[in-house]
Amino acid sequence: MTTAAVRTTPFHSRTAALVRGHTWRHWAGYVVPASYDLIHDLEYAAIRGTAGLIDVTPLFKYRIHGPAARALLDRVVTRDVARSKVGQVLYTPWCDPEGKVLDDGTVTRLAEDLFRLTSAHPNLRWLHQNAVGMDVVIEDETYDTAALSLQGPAARQILNLVADRDLTKLKFFRAAETSLGAIPATVTRTGYTGDLGYEIWVANDRAEALWDLLIAAGAPHGLQPTGLLAMDVARIEAGLILIDVDYVSARRALIERQKSSPFELGLGWTVARDKAPFVGQRALERERVAGSAWALRGLVVDWDALEELYADVGLPSQVPALPWRTSAPVYVGGRQVGYATSGCWSPLLKKSLALAHLEAPHAAPGTEVEIEVTVEHRRRRALATVAKTPFFDPERKRA
Repeated sequence: MTTAAVRTTPFHSRTAALVRGHTWRHWAGYVVPASYDLIHDLEYAAIRGTAGLIDVTPLFKYRIHGPAARALLDRVVTRDVARSKVGQVLYTPWCDPEGKVLDDGTVTRLAEDLFRLTSAHPNLRWLHQNAVGMDVVIEDETYDTAALSLQGPAARQILNLVADRDLTKLKFFRAAETSLGAIPATVTRTGYTGDLGYEIWVANDRAEALWDLLIAAGAPHGLQPTGLLAMDVARIEAGLILIDVDYVSARRALIERQKSSPFELGLGWTVARDKAPFVGQRALERERVAGSAWALRGLVVDWDALEELYADVGLPSQVPALPWRTSAPVYVGGRQVGYATSGCWSPLLKKSLALAHLEAPHAAPGTEVEIEVTVEHRRRRALATVAKTPFFDPERKRA
């Protein structure tokens, strides 16, 4: 019996030697660093204080081009692709015919009839199923394109040191073709940290040179290679959802109640009202009128309540060392009204945060709830308050 080899990214020759604790995480068939140091604190601090460099190559990437490229994407995703401009990036989910989310990602309009779609799960078959009879070419460039995410307050300054054009005026969710050193690259002002940041897309054979270039340019500015644990804390602070953690793809759900619509995930703003027909449109319009049964919200856990629970057993208050990804029941008046899906201690905000699915009547910001926590091996409940996300939303992200 043979087992499939674990795939490494084109940056592995550079990253592997830096992972001191051999802490790796599986992502879409690849292994990538969970953290480079024994703990992820300095990497998180880089994202929020200087800049972090994150290998995001495992994202699935599809190049879609031809006369019907725009029409195909408009048929599949919930955003209005027809209104996008060349150089614009759209964050969007896409749904099954019942309006339940299959996946989410970005659509970048690289030219009039040329787009790149990124996603967390494979979507090649889904794209081909929806492209029947259309004059469009769909190419899977997942394993041909490397990607780095440069995130943090110093990201723009570092990038401008190596770019052949000034990227100062590149707007939020916009893309530019440029050269970094002598390396042709597409740079998008996007990321998964809720901070000022960019994602850089290059051919695999230029990956090592790109890493070396950015590390050299960024070292005087505090640039740190950064793993997925630090990015996970940042994305929770930013209120960004994660497939297989904060929602289950309708493609993989085993029962109906595991599925979620964009409205239930706080993504109602991505569902265009006036556009050509798209998959799930009728179901979503019905939900828009009738309202949603669930809502995804933030929770801020009351520190005094946590402190009291630990004091009851003679312990000082404790916070999780790592971002967590487990289901934690949420209650109102002793009745379960939802469940948290991920959370963390925010070093910046000095708060215990969570993302949670709540029944609509209990989802209003300011509502007091209780979240289940484990204290000295016993399940207890701590007071928490429903909050809007993002928890952290700096001006520099869009400025």
